[in-house]
Amino acid sequence: MIVAPALEKPGIRHAFFTRQGGISTGIYGSLNIGLGSNDNTDHVRENRRRVSENLGVAPDHLLTPYQIHSPDVIKVKTPWRDEADRKADALVTDRPGLAIGISTADCGPVLFADPDAGVVGAAHSGWKGAIGGVLENTLAAMEDLGADRARITATLGPTISQSCYEVGPEFHGHFTAEDEFNNTFFGPSNRPGHLMFDLPGYVVSRLKAAGCGHVEDLALCTYADEERFFSYRRTTHRKEPDYGRLISAIVLTQET
Repeated sequence: MIVAPALEKPGIRHAFFTRQGGISTGIYGSLNIGLGSNDNTDHVRENRRRVSENLGVAPDHLLTPYQIHSPDVIKVKTPWRDEADRKADALVTDRPGLAIGISTADCGPVLFADPDAGVVGAAHSGWKGAIGGVLENTLAAMEDLGADRARITATLGPTISQSCYEVGPEFHGHFTAEDEFNNTFFGPSNRPGHLMFDLPGYVVSRLKAAGCGHVEDLALCTYADEERFFSYRRTTHRKEPDYGRLISAIVLTQET
């Protein structure tokens, strides 16, 4: 578990969980929480139970969406019902005892909190979600529940760093077509015609531009730190058949 100093507030518990501390084996070793992976389902459920235990909630009170790289946000009031639509890339809640989280394996996990209002959020911010507005939509959804974005703290957890994120010219063109300023987040690559993209820098910039009160980047690279983190891109480079998923989650405790 990694905790962010800026989020350590009374009435809030959170963690950016590493890949350590679970029971999965092989390429999933060991705290893989990805129900969409090809890991043993019983192992994944036990890993998720351990996460919920660390957060102080029952397993059915650990809620994660079915992520689709979208800008969509769900306001959570109760544990999931079987028929609930869970397709989204961010969750927000004002209900104590509901741990909301997102899974990542290079994309940016962002946890949000306005302790004064008793509102928290969690967003999965890959490049598609970030450019599509998932961060801004999360802030707006928190405001709908009574938060004030000038009071909100947002912390970016383990994310692939610029030195490990090579992209092609089409990717670069997509960003500069959106806003020429986005060229700031690209640096030179050793491969002709390619560039290195600063996803953490882009996420932080979007949050600040949206008026988020305090923005913190833990500056942890999923690709470079294999001992602690899963990485989709590292798995792809190695031609491995699948990869584990990390979880980052936050909960309002009963004292809130």
